[in-house]
Amino acid sequence: MSDAENLMTSTEHLDDLIGRLERAAEQLRSGELSQDAAAGMVEDCAALATQATAELEQLTRAEAPAPPPGQDTLL
Repeated sequence: MSDAENLMTSTEHLDDLIGRLERAAEQLRSGELSQDAAAGMVEDCAALATQATAELEQLTRAEAPAPPPGQDTLL
């Protein structure tokens, strides 16, 4: 898979995660969930947010320009 295809896949996956978080937020705001269901939904949202963070970090690293010749990356 090329870098461009990998970025597109990561972007699509990030879009999917965002959509799932938005739908979960709508359900939580509706007030129609039981306390147990809402608690489970919050846990699911935390896991989705963790995945989204990882995707964003991956995208950021993939798009970061290479350091100029003769310049090392700082640790």
